[in-house]
Amino acid sequence: MKIRPVKGTRDFYPPQMAIRNFIIDGWKKASLRNGFEEYDGPIFEYLKMFQIKSGDEIVEQLFSLQDRGGRDLALRPEITPTLARMVNQQINSLPKPIKWFSVPRLFRAERPQKGRLREFFQWNIDIIGVERYFADAEIIFTTVDYLRNVGLTANDVRVRISSRKLLAAVLKGFGIPDDKLDALYVILDKKAKLPSDTFEKMLAEHVPNRETLNRILTFMSVDSLPELQELIDADSDEFLAYLEVKETLAMLGIMGVGDYCVFDPSIVRGLAYYTGVVFEVHEAGGELRAVCGGGRYDNLLRDFGGPPISATGMGMGDCVLGILLEEKGLLGKSIPEKELDFFVAFADKSGGGTVYKIVAELRSRGRSAAFSYKTSAGLSKLLKEASAQNAKKCIIVGQEYKDNKLAVKDMATGEQELVDVDEFLSSLGSG
Repeated sequence: MKIRPVKGTRDFYPPQMAIRNFIIDGWKKASLRNGFEEYDGPIFEYLKMFQIKSGDEIVEQLFSLQDRGGRDLALRPEITPTLARMVNQQINSLPKPIKWFSVPRLFRAERPQKGRLREFFQWNIDIIGVERYFADAEIIFTTVDYLRNVGLTANDVRVRISSRKLLAAVLKGFGIPDDKLDALYVILDKKAKLPSDTFEKMLAEHVPNRETLNRILTFMSVDSLPELQELIDADSDEFLAYLEVKETLAMLGIMGVGDYCVFDPSIVRGLAYYTGVVFEVHEAGGELRAVCGGGRYDNLLRDFGGPPISATGMGMGDCVLGILLEEKGLLGKSIPEKELDFFVAFADKSGGGTVYKIVAELRSRGRSAAFSYKTSAGLSKLLKEASAQNAKKCIIVGQEYKDNKLAVKDMATGEQELVDVDEFLSSLGSG
């Protein structure tokens, strides 16, 4: 009986592993050059921790278990709660601002579909301890810095930016009470995912007053800051939130990524814990799920028993990103081919022991080196094997080795020369 992988998980054969490494290595490099430090936490946590952040309904969306002591645990579906817990544990000793990143393996018990699996990797960057829009802009810039670095242009992706604070102020101004906001956020977050008539019908179930409904629809269709400014009162809370968005976009323009960024009030982010600027990155054609999303969450550490401290961050999964990079043709030319510094072959069967000695010496000097396990193969077949392994050079051990000589063949040009063994190894330096 053949055993298949669990639905919603992936096997990473070497070609797929190369893609995974390319994506994750790029995430880490972008984080480090933007001043973030890496952290990680346990792969499972107390279930209660995820309920605090996302509510009891999260239980149906993750893999939970009881340990032998009867404690309710869960495989992590995200790492932000772990971040909050870790920061709260050492809040008084950690230098601020805190700029951390992580690339955790995450798990969600949901129906697998295109761009959404049960097991995936996610890049998280967070800045804790900065109240002003500078931190939001830096989170977005770092995100674009990575996307730009892998070849995605402003014609390929858009950073769609809005503000939960702005939306809350606008909705309150329309007469929506505080206790109705969270439920309404979930509906408004579906605007881009549903046909307009379906969305309007769903919204009408929560907002029966037609005038209020029309005002919400008008606000949600605004596509520029000047148009937004015309709709809000300069002396209102809405205006202060508008200024935060305006200043964030202005800073992103100064940092040279303004062409990637647009204002879009339909970006809501369904989770209730967002408190300020929110954003999502979408493929320009709108065919895929969001590549990533994030925003300001100033109350989360307090909700986990810590002090009130501002925070902002972003999460980017590898699934949608991988699909996008493949569709744009950016993976083939970016994934490095397997390459070998040296392949060591023997011209006659008596040189086998010498081959192992030279291979070991090359490896100890920091060079990649391989040999053939086919002890009966002739030299022509060994050269073909060297070529198949993409070796830069082939070292051929023959009778000349008795005179302390080796033949070194350049696999690209076909040129071959006899060299002194000691001089050759000395030229490689030490590992």
